[in-house]
Amino acid sequence: MLKVSALYIYPIKSLGGIPLRTATLTDRGFAYDRCWMLVDRDNNFLTAREFPQMALIRTELSKDGLFVRHIFNDSGTYHVPSLPVGDRCTVKVWEDVCEAQYVHEEADIWFSHALGISCRLVYMPESTQRKVDPDYAHRDEITSFSDGFPLLLIGQASLDDLNSRMSMPMPMERFRPNIVFTGGAPYQEDEMKAFRIADTTFYGVKLCARCVMTTVDTSTGEKGKEPLRTLSQYRLKDKKVLFGQNLLFDSTSNTCTISIGDAITLL
Repeated sequence: MLKVSALYIYPIKSLGGIPLRTATLTDRGFAYDRCWMLVDRDNNFLTAREFPQMALIRTELSKDGLFVRHIFNDSGTYHVPSLPVGDRCTVKVWEDVCEAQYVHEEADIWFSHALGISCRLVYMPESTQRKVDPDYAHRDEITSFSDGFPLLLIGQASLDDLNSRMSMPMPMERFRPNIVFTGGAPYQEDEMKAFRIADTTFYGVKLCARCVMTTVDTSTGEKGKEPLRTLSQYRLKDKKVLFGQNLLFDSTSNTCTISIGDAITLL
């Protein structure tokens, strides 16, 4: 039997994730997932691909926003408010241009100091409707500041298989999934085109092409060669290293949650 074994959100794009027991679905993915993002002075998105030190900032949900802290430097803990007070702005995520809102000048100062780069924190308001790639969309679905889709699925068996091929095991957090499941065969998620969890039907629409961000050690901020070196030996297709399945979903209820231990029913 396939079961949900882990759930994660990443409130600020490219920063540390948060494990959950139960996750609530919104129109653009899990609640609070990638609702915030760091941008440069030209409002282009920043990620740990170029700035691996971003992986060293941890996030924690609060009643009215987020707490963030750098695990090494002396920046202290900063509280990101859930209601930004800055002006509206236009930001760029890959090829998408969408409307966002500056959070607060204090946030810009804290993150610039913590990361050693000039940056600003932005938030995606509910009014922003960033659509997924129309080549894969079913019903004009939208997403947050994710790379392109609202959710990512990975089977624990897939990671176990990868780790069996390497001298040093790789933690699941390197791959930044939203949903992890147990009970299946390695890479079974590749073939999971439609399945159900609780009151929601999910659709696997595009295998996830992995980049150098997976090589960033989230405990040190240093880049290495793994897991891409090993994955490229057996998960390479059309010059892309594939690991994980991007998801869309169709909820039958206004408020839908999924929890660790929920059964996954293949359709």
